[in-house]
Amino acid sequence: MDNKEYRLATLAVRGGFSGDATGSVNLPIHPTTAYNFQDAEHAADLFDLKVGGNIYSRVNNPTMDAFSERLNLLDGGSGALALSSGQSATLIAITNLCEEGDHFITASSLYGGTYSLFTNTFRKYGIQVSFVDPAADEDTLFAAIRPNTKLIFAETIGNPRMNVLDLNKFSSLARRSGLPLVLDNTFATPALLRCKDYGANILVYSATKYLGGHGNSLGGVIVDLGNFDWGNGKFPNLTDPDPSYHGISYWETFGNAAFIVKARVQLLRDLGCAMSPFNAWILSMGMETLPLRMQKHSENALALARHLENHPKVTWVSYPGLESSPDYRLTRQYLPQGASGMLAFGVLGGRSAGETFINSVEMSNLVTNLGDTRTLVVHPASTTHRQLSEEQQVMAGVLPDMIRVSVGIEDIADIIDDFEQALARIR
Repeated sequence: MDNKEYRLATLAVRGGFSGDATGSVNLPIHPTTAYNFQDAEHAADLFDLKVGGNIYSRVNNPTMDAFSERLNLLDGGSGALALSSGQSATLIAITNLCEEGDHFITASSLYGGTYSLFTNTFRKYGIQVSFVDPAADEDTLFAAIRPNTKLIFAETIGNPRMNVLDLNKFSSLARRSGLPLVLDNTFATPALLRCKDYGANILVYSATKYLGGHGNSLGGVIVDLGNFDWGNGKFPNLTDPDPSYHGISYWETFGNAAFIVKARVQLLRDLGCAMSPFNAWILSMGMETLPLRMQKHSENALALARHLENHPKVTWVSYPGLESSPDYRLTRQYLPQGASGMLAFGVLGGRSAGETFINSVEMSNLVTNLGDTRTLVVHPASTTHRQLSEEQQVMAGVLPDMIRVSVGIEDIADIIDDFEQALARIR
C-alpha cells in the first residue's frame, strides 16, 4: 500500500507493514540475530553501505524497522530509528551532531533523566549545554548561541511543568541560527502535534510512554524529518569522510537521509542500544490505537484538571488545556485536538500533604512511568527529578509540593472518585 495516501488513524493501524510472503495480516516478530547474504560480494556491498539490507539485528531488524517506519509515516519524516529506550534516542540524537568541544542549547523545562544526561554525563565527554527559559523572547534566546553550537533542543510539552513550547518562535530561532531544531514530542505524539508543520527537524520519543500506551515495553525512536541542510558548513560529522566506512560522506551519499543513516550505521552500530524485536512488536500493536487513546487521555485530563482547579484542598493546577493556563493560547494554536494526558497540581499543606495524597490513592498507581492506559501519580521532587539539586529542580519546573498525574483512559468518574477520597484524607 502507498502509506502516504492515508490519514493518521489509518497509518497508525496499517503503516510500516503491508504483508509478507506468508500473507500475514499482523506484523511478524523476527527473533533472529543475523541474515543470510546472497554471496561474498553482496555481503561486502552491505558492509560498505553500497546497498541496503539486513546484516545484524543490532543495526537492522524487520520488526524493529516496521515499527519505526510506522511512526515515521505518522510524523511525515524521511526515516526513523528504533532504539532500546527514550533515553537512548536522546543520547544518539545529540551525539550524532555533537562531539567534544561542541555546544547546544536546551529549554530548561525537561524530564529529570534528560536534565541529568545533559548536565552530568555530557559534561564528562566535553559536550557543553546552556539552559534557556523557553518563555524568553527570540533575541534573548539567540544570545545563547555560540560559534560551536550544534543544535537547539526542547520538549514540546515540558515534563513536568506542562508548559507548551512556542514552536514558531523556536523554529524561527533555529532558522536564524542555521541549526537543527530537535524536539522531544513524547507527551503530545503525532496524534496531537505534527511537529514538521512548525519547522522541527529531528524528533525523539520515549516509545515506552504514549506510543506503546500500556506500560509493558521499553523503547525509543528518532525521526528525521528530512528538511535540514546538513551541508551548510556547520556539521563536518555529516559532510566529512567517515574513516569507519572507507571515507564515505553521509551528506553526499544519502542527502536528506544523512542524519538518520549515520545514527544507525555509526552510533547504533558502536553503542549497541538496539530495540528487541519483541518490544518492537508490542509497541507496534500499541500504536494502532494511538489516536483513540490520545483523544481519551486528553478528555479525561481536562475534566480532572477542571475538577481539581475548583477543589478547596488544591492550591494550583498546571494543565495547558485549562482556560486559566498561561499557555492556553499556545495550546489552542498548536494542540487544538487535545493537550495530552499529563497534569500537575499542588495541595494545601505542601509536601507532607502531597505525600498523604499519594499514599492514599487506591485505584491510581504510584509509579514513575507515564502514558499508560492506567492513571499514574508520582512526586517528581523525590523520584523523576531526585538527582537534581533544589536549584535545578526549580529551573526544570519542579516544585516541592508538585504531584504529577498521567491521566488514564478509565471512566473519568472513577478517576475523580479516587482523587476525592485521597484528598479527603488531607487534614
